[in-house]
Amino acid sequence: MASVSLSEAEKVYIVHGVQEDLRVDGRGCEDYRCVEVETDVVSNTSGSARVKLGHTDILVGVKAEMGTPKLERPSEGYLEFFVDCSANATPEFEGRGGDDLGTEIANTLYRIFNNKSSVDLRSLCISPREHCWVLYVDVLLLECGGNLFDAISIAVKAALFNTRIPRVRVLEDEEGSKDIELSDDPYDCIRLSVENVPCIVTLCKIGCRHVVDATLQEEACSLASLLVSVTSKGVVTCMRKVGKGSLDPESIFEMMESSKRVGKVLHMSLQSLLHKEESLGPKRPKVGFLG
Repeated sequence: MASVSLSEAEKVYIVHGVQEDLRVDGRGCEDYRCVEVETDVVSNTSGSARVKLGHTDILVGVKAEMGTPKLERPSEGYLEFFVDCSANATPEFEGRGGDDLGTEIANTLYRIFNNKSSVDLRSLCISPREHCWVLYVDVLLLECGGNLFDAISIAVKAALFNTRIPRVRVLEDEEGSKDIELSDDPYDCIRLSVENVPCIVTLCKIGCRHVVDATLQEEACSLASLLVSVTSKGVVTCMRKVGKGSLDPESIFEMMESSKRVGKVLHMSLQSLLHKEESLGPKRPKVGFLG
């Protein structure tokens, strides 16, 4: 993961400020930076979104393709995640430098979506045991400015909200052979419900306090962080501790309660923004991921 070098004086300044609920950029401990979200930015995908969180820039594309259901879940479709860490994000990602981080992020996303409540996977089934929709979710890190997991989870949710899957009819002839017919109408499609799709809230322990949406400088002052996956109703679906430091049980409980409060507000703001953007229709001005 991208990192910065700080002097001891800078670290002391950041740590002391956090203890007084005052961060370097003026935010409180439970405040996010300004989040920019734009959907439908890549034309050759089923759904896409770009998210800017401070200096962190994420692009997500979703591609729907037909596949065969998994043996253990014959009447469901499934999601596949791939994360590419662009060398433009930070020099540390040059060559194969970002492979480990990409695998770590992809595995975290698999854990979050490995349940029946996040996405209605049954709606992706075309014909049990034979055909289903497979959603390939590609995540590209364009710029790394701290708090990657939160930004990626927001971008994935926005891209799934924007995803449109062609409606399919299964035709069966007299001999019993099945034929699949895709609708030619671009508006005849199915949409995924993202109401229960969780977002990740990362809480970094700095001194005796914890902060959300840490910058690179704040991450350099933290030895342990807690990644909490929270739904719009404040339900914790997944939790993971990262970093070489330790967290005591009381701190973990406090961080979980903070994640529930922050997560509810984050979901509410994101849903409002997505619906507002969609209501503008196709004539809305587009910035695009090169903007």
